[in-house]
Amino acid sequence: MVRKIGILCSGGDAPGMNAAIRAVTRVALNNGIEIYGIHDGYKGLLEGSMYPMVRSDVSDILDRGGTKLGSARLPEFKEEAVQDKCLQQLQRVGIDALVVIGGDGSYRGAQALTKKGVNCIGLPGTIDNDIAGTDYTIGFDTALHTCVECVDKLRDTSSSHHRCSIVEVMGNHCGDLALYTALCCGAELVISPDTGYDELEVLEKLRYLGEAVKKNHAIVIVTEKIVDCDMLARKVSQNTGFSGRATVLGHIQRGGSPTPKDRLLASQMGEKAVDLLMEGIGGQCVGIIDDEITAMPIQEALERPRRSRKRLYRLFERLV
Repeated sequence: MVRKIGILCSGGDAPGMNAAIRAVTRVALNNGIEIYGIHDGYKGLLEGSMYPMVRSDVSDILDRGGTKLGSARLPEFKEEAVQDKCLQQLQRVGIDALVVIGGDGSYRGAQALTKKGVNCIGLPGTIDNDIAGTDYTIGFDTALHTCVECVDKLRDTSSSHHRCSIVEVMGNHCGDLALYTALCCGAELVISPDTGYDELEVLEKLRYLGEAVKKNHAIVIVTEKIVDCDMLARKVSQNTGFSGRATVLGHIQRGGSPTPKDRLLASQMGEKAVDLLMEGIGGQCVGIIDDEITAMPIQEALERPRRSRKRLYRLFERLV
């Protein structure tokens, strides 16, 4: 029977992580299980930076962005010697199970510790929505709302100055944030890992929109790491009737109070994590698939192909 559960956040922060921390803490305590918060992810675990949590520790954090526990990256965690030191820190305090909130790298750490005898459950906390074992990740909906709000404001100024705004959003090789933003904002073009990048095609499409369709502005949403947006904006200015302007939304996408959808999703996932650990299950990750909270082995989630967004891309093309 599980007696003490540790909880940590790893990798980039995401709105809703605090809601997940709160859910894990409250469900565990209500079942007579001690809960330990671990500062700064696997780095804090390695350093033994952890403390017992009580109900009041998670009061008034449901609506706060970021993570109360802090987060960090620890590339060295893939080394077995580092994993063994982390295991010793858990054993020192008597923690026999762990909840890890983060992305696929965090999942691999949870999988490694499970193999060493500490049951671990992964919760998908990332704004990129790039984890295959779930339809949506904690933080994606809030980041989408931020992107939509920013692009809506850019459209106002773009239409006033006959501009084409090239807007870079996050995604880490996943195009969901760009696609959903483009659909929700009525963008003219979306460039993502799913569409690929053809510069001549992009410029030709923008010329057509400006000269034949007579649009007085255009919005192009781009997933990060695909193209230099400043360079593309200059080429738009040189080769189309639009004045190109680049905007990189950056880390503003990570911040802000989580949306109700993210708060609910994180709370449901946190509850599921504790339930799995109480059943003696480890090495799994929690997700939401077809509106149902599910769990599957971490290895399966890492190997599983992401759900195709072809239908949404077809919808985007029909709406332009």
